[in-house]
Amino acid sequence: MRIVELNSESKQDLLQKLLKRSTNDYKDIEEKVRDIIRNVTDKGDEAIFEYAKKFDGCDLDASSFMVTEAEIEEGASRVDKKLYEVMTRAYENIRAYHEKQVRQSFFTTEDSGIVLGQRITPISKVGIYVPGGKAAYPSTLLMNITPAQCAGVDEIIMCTPAGPDGRVTDVVMAAARITGIKKIYKTGGAQAIAAMAYGTASIPKVDKIVGPGNIFVALAKRAVYGHVSIDSVAGPSEIMVLADESADPRFVAADLLSQAEHDEMASAILVTTSMELAKKVSDEIDAFIPTLSRQDIIRKSLDNYGYALVAENMDDAIEAVNDIASEHLEIVTEDPWLTMTKVRNAGAIFIGSYSSEPLGDYFAGPDHVLPTNGTAKFFSPLSVDDFIKKSSVICYSEEALRNVSEDIQIFARSEGLTAHANSIAVRFEDR
Repeated sequence: MRIVELNSESKQDLLQKLLKRSTNDYKDIEEKVRDIIRNVTDKGDEAIFEYAKKFDGCDLDASSFMVTEAEIEEGASRVDKKLYEVMTRAYENIRAYHEKQVRQSFFTTEDSGIVLGQRITPISKVGIYVPGGKAAYPSTLLMNITPAQCAGVDEIIMCTPAGPDGRVTDVVMAAARITGIKKIYKTGGAQAIAAMAYGTASIPKVDKIVGPGNIFVALAKRAVYGHVSIDSVAGPSEIMVLADESADPRFVAADLLSQAEHDEMASAILVTTSMELAKKVSDEIDAFIPTLSRQDIIRKSLDNYGYALVAENMDDAIEAVNDIASEHLEIVTEDPWLTMTKVRNAGAIFIGSYSSEPLGDYFAGPDHVLPTNGTAKFFSPLSVDDFIKKSSVICYSEEALRNVSEDIQIFARSEGLTAHANSIAVRFEDR
C-alpha cells in the first residue's frame, strides 16, 4: 500500500483520481444503454425476453417471467438454515432501525384563521433492482426493500436476473421470503431499469427505482431519471479509516481489505497522524492478501486506489476526511466520539475498534446504500425519507386573507404578474 505524506498537493491529486471513477467516463456504454431503453419502450416484454436469452442464457415467456410463490419457497428451502436465521435477524435489525425514521404529518393553527401544515404520504409504486448471478447479494434486497416497507409504499416490485435454468439465486429467494415481497420479475441490466421506468405488459411502471448494479444499470438509472425518481447513481465502493497511534494496525488492515475486495475500482484509504501506524498497516495488508480468495481484485484495487495518507496533525487529517467524503468512514482514535463531532462528510460512520464496516453491510440496522464519489457532501444514506413525499397544506380564512391581501398584491405586481394580484383582489371586490 503506497504511503503518502498528506499535503494540499497530494490531497488534490487523490481527489482528482477518485473523481475519474465517475459514470461520466463511460460514453461508449451510454449509447448501448440508450439502445436498450429504446428497444424496451418499443417492444416491451418481447425485448425483455430477447435480452434474457442474450445476456443470461435464459428462455423466458409470459408464463415464466414472474417468480411464483412456489419458486420463492423452493429457493429459500435450499438455503443453509443457519444463514437463513442470520438473514432473518438482520432483517429485524434493519426494520427496527428504519421504523424510527418514520415521520408524521403536522398542522399548526392560529387564532386569526390560518392553518399551515405538511402532509406526508408514501410513494405509490417502487421498483427494487437486485443484482443476480455471481453478484447476488441478499443484503441488497433487505436494505432496499425494508425502508420502503416502513414508509408504507403501496406496491413494491423487484427485478433480478435468472440464470440459464430460469431460476433466481436461492439466497435472493430466501431474502424475498423473509421480507414478504411477492412481485419479482426475472430480468436484469439496463432492460430491467427501462421496464420499471416505462412499464411493459407484465411490469408496471413505477414512480421510483432503487438498488445497485453494474455500469449498465447505473447509466440506465441516470438516463431514466426525471421520468421516474431514483436513489442515486452509485460509484465503486469506498472505505476510509481515520486513525491515530492508538489503532490496532491488524484491525485497520483487515477493514481496508474488506472493501478493496469488491472490485478493481474500489478505494481503500487510511488517513493517520502516525507514520509508524501507516507502515504497520501496509505490512499487515501484505500478509493478509495471500490468504484471501479475491486477492487478484484486491491487489488491483490497492494499486489503483489504495493509500495511506500521513498527516501532520489530526486537524489536517479531518480536513482531508471531509474533502474526500468517503462512503464508509471508520474512526479509530483515542477519543473517537470527539473526533466524530468534527466530521461533516461521510456516508456511514463507524466508531471505535469493534465497529468494523461489514457490521453495517449486513447486520447492525442502518442502511448500507450510501453516497459514493464525494456525494456524501450533499447526499444521505437510503432511508424512509426516500420513499415518501411531502405536500404543503395552506388554509386561510376570509379574514386572514384580507389582512395580507394588499401585501400579496404589491409583491405580485412588482414581478409583473397582474393575474396573481387579481386572484387576491377579486375576492374582496365590493366588500
